[in-house]
Amino acid sequence: QVHVVESGGGLVQPGGSLRLSCVASGISLDYYAIGWFRQAPGKEREGVICISYGGGRTTYANSVKGRFIISRDTAKNTVYLQMNSLQPEDTAIYYCAARQYQCSRTAAYDYWGQGTQVTVSS
Repeated sequence: QVHVVESGGGLVQPGGSLRLSCVASGISLDYYAIGWFRQAPGKEREGVICISYGGGRTTYANSVKGRFIISRDTAKNTVYLQMNSLQPEDTAIYYCAARQYQCSRTAAYDYWGQGTQVTVSS
């Protein structure tokens, strides 16, 4: 059985940083891409950034370029999202999701976590 579980969300002031974790079980990151997505109140879920099975990165949201960094530890089957210079518009529920091999559009991911809330506010 496949599970992906996010953690690390919380409340942070503008300009601050957070690191989210996504632990995958039942699959191997050697064969799966992990994407990070977010959904703000009243908005559609959007792709943020992804790392493919081979370690290639794809950034979906221009607004996070230069601020968000995705990395992985294949020994721990864990993907991290380092978020820097956070702004109020980054407030959302953040989800990680898995699909085989390559990064793709939101609807193409097969396994989703329950999400972790990130709130950026002073």
